[in-house]
Amino acid sequence: MCTGKCSRCVGLSLISLSLVCIVANALLLVPDGKTWSTNQLSLQVLLMAGFIGGGLMVLCPGIAAVRAGGKGCCGTGCTVGPRMLRSIFSSAIGMLGAIYCLGVSGAGLQTGPKCLVDDKWDYHFQETGGAYLFNRTQWYLCEEPPNVVLWNLSLFSLLVVVSCLEIVLCGIQLVNATVGVICGDCRKKVRQREVELWRVRLALGYVLTHFLFSAELSSLRLH
Repeated sequence: MCTGKCSRCVGLSLISLSLVCIVANALLLVPDGKTWSTNQLSLQVLLMAGFIGGGLMVLCPGIAAVRAGGKGCCGTGCTVGPRMLRSIFSSAIGMLGAIYCLGVSGAGLQTGPKCLVDDKWDYHFQETGGAYLFNRTQWYLCEEPPNVVLWNLSLFSLLVVVSCLEIVLCGIQLVNATVGVICGDCRKKVRQREVELWRVRLALGYVLTHFLFSAELSSLRLH
């Protein structure tokens, strides 16, 4: 596959995944669809890993990859060297952001949410070492926010999956952009082949026309 097409495909995928992370992080801030004070939310939620790491830090590399790919293998602006070079650095930053999102989201799953139990706001599942995830009866110990365990479990799990995909795609774009910088513009190679083909066609057409014209002149002279 042309590096331009690959870059565009990866870029569009990264943009979509980054938007998913931003939305997931926004939902984590409003458990049960309600607004809560910052001291009632867990640290992992307040670190904004989905918004900053898996979101903005991946959104920029996605846009850079799309710009580097142009309109595909043979479109305008395809595989421009400087754009591919910028895409290498931005993909590395995006990978760091996705790793940050993965680490914080994993910690959020292991620690559990901050909730109200017996009139005390605390991390009541922290000592379980993540074992609460497999014991659904413990999920309903939290009085406030309602269903916060299921809410955090669903959204943090989504962030873990999406950030893993972002790490893979950023790695692919790192390799793809490096190949694009080293090997050059695939569009130029295609255009060069097209130019050579047209030169051959024109040469054959010129020879055939000259032959027919000469034959016609010879026949007129004989008459």
